[in-house]
Amino acid sequence: MNRLTDKTVFITGASRGIGRAIALACAREGARVVIAAKSDSPHPKLPGTIHTVADEVRELGGEALPLVLDVRDEDMVKARIDEAARHFGGLDMLVNNAGAIRLQGVEKLKASRYDLMHQVNARAVFVCSQAALPWLKQSSQAHILSLSPPLNLKPKWFAQYGPYTTTKYAMTMLTMGMAEEFRRHGISVCSLWPKTLISTAAIEFEAGGPTLMAQGRKPDIMADAAVGILATADQSLSGQALIDEDVLRAAGVTEFDHYRFAQGDKPLLPDLFLD
Repeated sequence: MNRLTDKTVFITGASRGIGRAIALACAREGARVVIAAKSDSPHPKLPGTIHTVADEVRELGGEALPLVLDVRDEDMVKARIDEAARHFGGLDMLVNNAGAIRLQGVEKLKASRYDLMHQVNARAVFVCSQAALPWLKQSSQAHILSLSPPLNLKPKWFAQYGPYTTTKYAMTMLTMGMAEEFRRHGISVCSLWPKTLISTAAIEFEAGGPTLMAQGRKPDIMADAAVGILATADQSLSGQALIDEDVLRAAGVTEFDHYRFAQGDKPLLPDLFLD
């Protein structure tokens, strides 16, 4: 039996990259998948929309619901989560994948960009989790999973891009708080972060360029780790900031070469916030 059969998963930022990979991985495990993102029509540079991912889910034999969502709009968030839960008869899992990045310090960063990162990273975790809570309370295997790093307070992680760092750490701190706050409801709340660079459009266009792509892994490794977390029936992982490779190793995976974005002998780059 597939590990997520009869479960409904709501994924933000699911039209491409890691969100898309998680959507497809959940579908392979039998989940009903809500693909929520702003990408309703094709982008000139970036492939994928909520509709193309929904088609991919259906090709795998899964049920998909594509929904246009701007996670900055709390009224829209609540409406979309309620719509999804009513469509599928409930909601079991929320994956806070939507993210915004700009690796600049305080001196050069525009306030509008900082506002965007705060709204799409930290604030969206709060808004989406709050909206999903009434439905998650009704689930027998409820999870909130946010893509954010373990807290590493070494000054080097703040020196060049403190604004981004603070918004990502805020997501993890919300994870810690919600894990305790929602424990009585049987809801598991975790964070997940990649051990190495993940080769996505965010890396290509915002954080280093195409030359770094060959030193990263495919989004599939994050997707497989996410499924492992969501398939955990108890709250044994709740409150933890987990690393993708560690999750998979704990599940018995020992071979990781197939996750490389490009085969070769270039060393994989560790992701941000990991020593």
